[in-house]
Amino acid sequence: MTGRFARLLGLAAVLLSTVACQTGPAQAAPVWMPSAGSGSAAGRSVVTWGAAADRLGEGTADRGYRLVVHTSVAGSGLRVRLSNAFGDRPLTLDSVYAGLRSQGAALRPGSNRRLTFDGARTVTVPAGATAWSDPLPGTLPAGSDLVVSLHSPDAAGPATGHGMALQTSYTTQGDHTAEESAADWTDTIGSWWYLDSVSVRPPDPDTGAVVALGDSITDGWASTGDLNRRWPDYLARRLQKAHTEIKGVADEGISGNQVLADGAGQAAVNRLDRDVLSQPGVRTVFLFEGVNDLKAHTGVTAADLIAGYREIVRRVHAAGKCVVASTVGPFEGWPEWDPAGDAVRRQVNQYIRTGGEFDGIADFDRILRSPYDQARMMPFLDSGDHLHPNDKGMQAMADSVDLASLDCDR
Repeated sequence: MTGRFARLLGLAAVLLSTVACQTGPAQAAPVWMPSAGSGSAAGRSVVTWGAAADRLGEGTADRGYRLVVHTSVAGSGLRVRLSNAFGDRPLTLDSVYAGLRSQGAALRPGSNRRLTFDGARTVTVPAGATAWSDPLPGTLPAGSDLVVSLHSPDAAGPATGHGMALQTSYTTQGDHTAEESAADWTDTIGSWWYLDSVSVRPPDPDTGAVVALGDSITDGWASTGDLNRRWPDYLARRLQKAHTEIKGVADEGISGNQVLADGAGQAAVNRLDRDVLSQPGVRTVFLFEGVNDLKAHTGVTAADLIAGYREIVRRVHAAGKCVVASTVGPFEGWPEWDPAGDAVRRQVNQYIRTGGEFDGIADFDRILRSPYDQARMMPFLDSGDHLHPNDKGMQAMADSVDLASLDCDR
């Protein structure tokens, strides 16, 4: 409780000026609800959406992107973070807008607002770097389909983004970022380009966020696209209704990702700072990863994987944040499954359950596994490939998380 009281004392002045703010469904809320006064009613920035950065294809000059993302926590002072983490040259974006979606690529009338960067309409992001926009006036409701439209006049070389969005976004040639109509946004894409985080200032200054660090299951593989049915999405909806200070959720899963080795994205131990610890307002890291280390037949032992977990715990704790970890789920029936890998999985799960090194535990293995064969997923929750849960499995995982374990102080 010491950390909680310290934050309350340090933010007492802010709390005195806080005004009530409704955070109803996006469809029922006004467009960009006006902020009170100068925005002093809001506290520190908290991530409301995030996606792990990875290398995409080559950048294209004079290309526009209309990117659809689904927010978690409500708040004022919206900011977006643009990433050139994997670029080999500076990235210039000469027009960036944010608005609320109506349907498809069309925006709700009056919602599209220009974003600036240190007061300028154009931003150049150095190779390997990120850039935050200035705060946007107004309040973004929780659970909104936010649309970030951006244009680069001269993009080239390796691009940064998130490959498996499971969300339809849109592209166009030329700069049509200011338009609210969908007329010029006719091409569709399934990736988020150059955008990796969105933050807001919630009305309660003690609000925090949880960041899910994981692989394809966290990334939402096999969940229904365009409906936000990844397990972190279900978790976000639970948190919005719960009496908890944790309201923000960022999904930092990468399909195929491993804890220890680079390959499908940088290893969890190598991307922890950029994708997780740099997120605004993160209080708790939810670690659910390891199956790809095991099923790839790389010779990874339980001791190896436990050492990787311990490194993540040490670094997260050093940053003053908590770690909740989940057991690794069953995957018998997946082509790479074998008894040796499953034996390692069970050893790792025993450590997670009993090692006492995490601030909280979730047991996705117990939730997903068949009562008749503990190496195999329950058919009712199985997408059919015996590794990735379906929508019902994703919801069951999120429903099993002890929300109190996420509301953690160090």
